Amino acid sequence: MLVFDHVDFYYKKDQPILHNMSFTIQPGEFVAIVGANGCGKSTIARLMNGLLLPNQGQVRYHDWVTLNPKDTHSIHEKIGYIFQSPEDQFITTTVLDEVLFGLENIRVARQDMQSRVVHALQAVDMLDYAQAMPHQLSGGQMQRVAIAAIIAMRPEVIIFDEATSMLDPQAREQVLSIMRDLHLQGMTIIHVTHHMDEVLSAQRVILIDQGRIAYDGDAVDFFDTVQVSDYQLTAPFAVRLHHKLELIRPVRADWKEMIRSKWPTN
Repeated sequence: MLVFDHVDFYYKKDQPILHNMSFTIQPGEFVAIVGANGCGKSTIARLMNGLLLPNQGQVRYHDWVTLNPKDTHSIHEKIGYIFQSPEDQFITTTVLDEVLFGLENIRVARQDMQSRVVHALQAVDMLDYAQAMPHQLSGGQMQRVAIAAIIAMRPEVIIFDEATSMLDPQAREQVLSIMRDLHLQGMTIIHVTHHMDEVLSAQRVILIDQGRIAYDGDAVDFFDTVQVSDYQLTAPFAVRLHHKLELIRPVRADWKEMIRSKWPTN
């Protein structure tokens, strides 16, 4: 499990970003982390896999602690990270080399690399582009390659840090579909986003406000419990329409059940 244990973080001591933050993400969860720009949600994402280190408290994954340099490599292998800008993530000249690069870094045996690359590129529907160069790809395609590079490393958790924010609607939906597929295969998904329509793909929502947790609970109940406009966020169209029409409770329950039905029970 991934644990934040009374975490404080700041770049300048008199300007705190996160305050005494504690929560646990269990294996196999699909969690959306939301909040206004500047609230600290991307800082949380970077703390999760040791890209940033807490000033107070601990961030742990299993028995590994991000503050312990000996644990850093293991954490990076098990927690993959997808950044906001797909263009900034390419460091090689072809799609194939990009996926291979991560495998070389974690010292995967040469005889195992081909099968991992093929599986990862198939998972994001990019196998036909294995020899393509970055400038030949759209933003959505580059983001899918970045996801493939992480999938090939076989992590247990993938963090998507505003990974859809620079994509067009079609590419966004493709990335969301990949997230849902990975989750159904048992992957823990952590999705940092300000697109409220994407929250309905998650099971759990953590709302961050001024470096503190303002809500942590069921994704479907979130829009009934929280007035999202108070946090500079906009509810999805379906939710706004639902509230506008003031649907009666039985219909409301059906709406919630429709969303929950996407997640099969164990």
